[in-house]
Amino acid sequence: MNNALRTYAKDYGGRVSILLLLFFVAIYEFISAGFSAFVVICLIPAIILFVIASFKYRMFLFWILFIYNYFIQFAEVPHPPLPLSLPNELLQISLLIIALIDVKDSHFERTGNLMLFALSIWCGFCTLEVLNDTCNLGINIGAWYAGTRMLAFQLLYIFLVYCLYITTPQILIKYLYIWGALALFAVYWVFKQKYIGLTPDEHAWLYYGAGSKTHLLQAGTLIRYWSIYSDAANYGIGIASTGVAFAIFGITAKIKKLKYFFLIVGGLCIWGMFPSGTRTATACLLAGFMAYIFLSKSFKIAVPFTILFAFFAFILVFTNIGNGNQQIRRMRSTFDKKDASANVRAMNQEVMKKYLKEAPWGIGVGMGMEQVPANNKYSLMSTIAPDSEYVFIWIHTGVIGITIFLITTAIILMGACRIVFFTLKNSSLRGIGAGFCCAFISQQLGGYGNQVLMQFPNCLVFYGGISVVYILPYIEPEWIKYENKIIAIQEEKKRLKLEKKRASRV
Repeated sequence: MNNALRTYAKDYGGRVSILLLLFFVAIYEFISAGFSAFVVICLIPAIILFVIASFKYRMFLFWILFIYNYFIQFAEVPHPPLPLSLPNELLQISLLIIALIDVKDSHFERTGNLMLFALSIWCGFCTLEVLNDTCNLGINIGAWYAGTRMLAFQLLYIFLVYCLYITTPQILIKYLYIWGALALFAVYWVFKQKYIGLTPDEHAWLYYGAGSKTHLLQAGTLIRYWSIYSDAANYGIGIASTGVAFAIFGITAKIKKLKYFFLIVGGLCIWGMFPSGTRTATACLLAGFMAYIFLSKSFKIAVPFTILFAFFAFILVFTNIGNGNQQIRRMRSTFDKKDASANVRAMNQEVMKKYLKEAPWGIGVGMGMEQVPANNKYSLMSTIAPDSEYVFIWIHTGVIGITIFLITTAIILMGACRIVFFTLKNSSLRGIGAGFCCAFISQQLGGYGNQVLMQFPNCLVFYGGISVVYILPYIEPEWIKYENKIIAIQEEKKRLKLEKKRASRV
């Protein structure tokens, strides 16, 4: 017994002593400072284990980041009294720090590409915006940083994290599986909201909160459902772009289990778009598929896609098929030039033009209604609903900023399309690249119509997806080996099944 105690004390005595010390410190803090300090002390071992796990299992934080972005605005998940974007940013920075510390196993050489160049220009411009004092209120570094990290810095973080952590075919496939599973949960939740019912929190937000003005239409007879996202527009456009990506993944996949999974996700996401009642989502879906016609490099794919696209567009624009359904009627109004909502947006933008003629640099990044007083010349610009990510950028960075954003976005997209069209040789990997590109195009069109580009989870998903395209040439050799191995197993199973079937007939 004594020998066993001596052995245990020798092996674990230090750890036990530290834990015992922390226990006494926690009790002391509870007596002297209260419950909050007690909780902080008790969390120290968990934090240490979390840090160790993050270093030992490099992808651990990455998956947490990805899943967190999907559930960050889910009403059923309790959140700490912190800005919702802060944990997201801390996770991204932590991943970059781990990559820097473990530099030998990182792939920083993969980050030197057109997307880094374009994002550096955009981040550089937004950094200069700290000197913008159009509103004559002085330099507000706090407001500037809060705005810039959401508008620019997070795009750079996303690009670096995706390039450094999605490094093998296995990780890429796991990423697509997790993304598909999260998208399916979002579709399930919108199904639940529509056909089973809302939770108490959702009901309160819809009928008594902010949702009553934007999500209850036609005297309350039409509800725009939003799933686990912040609002219906964010959900509708995000799930439509996701449907575009997975449909293309499925069409081009050679591995059967991947093909079936991708096609199921793609089809359900396209269905899940309609309960959102977001008209722009329809245009985003069509734009994504139309883009694939040019990226497919295959007449066998391009011709059916063109026919299907034309047929779908014809039904929506020139017929009344499905008009008995309120959601379809609302989607069809996307193509109505006399739509009242679109006219209100046009009038708002005319007002903005008059103000922004004298503000080529915009009113300043981060300058919202909390920063700009009511008696200021630009107070209207800080409170007017932009209704579009592009208009939001135009208000805050001016004609100079929106021009730079559009140019850098075009550079990112054209660089990715060039890789898909000219660099990648494997057809299924080219399909994955095309899916990401078309989803990015779809999302950008959504940003023209609604303020969704920088929202959760869309920013991480679609800017991360286009980042993946830039590292596909590096993993293509491994992908070909991996795919050939799986296809060989598929063919062997098929052969054995046929032999068994023939033998049963004898």
